[in-house]
Amino acid sequence: MTGDTPARAAHKHSHVKADGRMLYLYGWRPHDQRATEEIAPAPTPRPYRRWHPFRREWVTYAAHRQTRTFKPPPEYCPLCPTKVGGVAGEIPFTDFDVAVFQNRFPAFHHDAPDGPDLPVLPVPTATANGACEVVVFTAAHQGGLAGLTQDRRELLVHAWTDRYSALLAQDGVEFVLPFENRGEEVGVTLHHPHGQIYAFPFVPPVQQSAVDTFREGPALARLLDRLGATYVVCQNGGMIAFVPPFARFPYEVWIAPKRAVPGPWAFAPAEVVDYAALLGEVAARYDALFDRPFPYIMSLHAAPKGEEATFHFHTQFYPPLRTADKLKYLAGVEQAAGAFLMDALPEDTAAQLRSVAVR
Repeated sequence: MTGDTPARAAHKHSHVKADGRMLYLYGWRPHDQRATEEIAPAPTPRPYRRWHPFRREWVTYAAHRQTRTFKPPPEYCPLCPTKVGGVAGEIPFTDFDVAVFQNRFPAFHHDAPDGPDLPVLPVPTATANGACEVVVFTAAHQGGLAGLTQDRRELLVHAWTDRYSALLAQDGVEFVLPFENRGEEVGVTLHHPHGQIYAFPFVPPVQQSAVDTFREGPALARLLDRLGATYVVCQNGGMIAFVPPFARFPYEVWIAPKRAVPGPWAFAPAEVVDYAALLGEVAARYDALFDRPFPYIMSLHAAPKGEEATFHFHTQFYPPLRTADKLKYLAGVEQAAGAFLMDALPEDTAAQLRSVAVR
């Protein structure tokens, strides 16, 4: 990590949509466009939670999501800029760099009601207070992390950081999860390059397990110290990308800062640059591996509220491909017992990803 990298200040433009939802536009220059046609108002969300006593976890019910947008043709993409006189989308401007808006079909909502007016349920219920946001990486309808410029990926990191700060400051929010689903193989229904952010009113089970581990000691830092070259895919200054030796998906990759920080809000300026570069390189290596757009789920794991002193931020990629044309399905023992079976050794997949010639 170079210590003399200057900090960059991103500009943020806030816009109240016609139905009251917020839209934020991020850029390296101020945004000065006038709004165009607004999309029709969103349905009223009424999500709530029920407790699953046998898995000891919350299940969130959001019936209004059944009507969410499903694979529209490109000319009706709600994430593209809204052209004057054209079809209204979620972003009523003719161009933008990175956009974040409150999800039209949220599973968590800042004004979520109590449980529904039903006969008394035999399990506990709770409100689904929180937030769901959509993060649009670019105005271009096609592409991905690998195709973004380094400048744009750095701006995306700034947008994530701003949303972390805003959402974690809300009463009742305990954990914030930015993520990206890429490819129909993982259920994507909008192909415009984008991700989402969920702000939870509880710490989900996966993150709670990580919290418990980090409370016991610096587990990720110790792993990085012992990792060796066998598992490293690539690294850049203060960041490292590697296949974890305990990977559950054949081409699973993690990106982590070499020093322990709780989240991107604690990055030094050079770490923002390094992290943005590795996001692009990992995505590019995936696409080059089988010479096709590579599907994955990417998630950013930062400290839940109150766990900043011990949590070590990292990003996880879960790709469903095990070969160029074969999917790793979660079936049988993986779905029923949570016991993953692996067909490929992490040592071998790390070597494959290292050897890829990135275009």
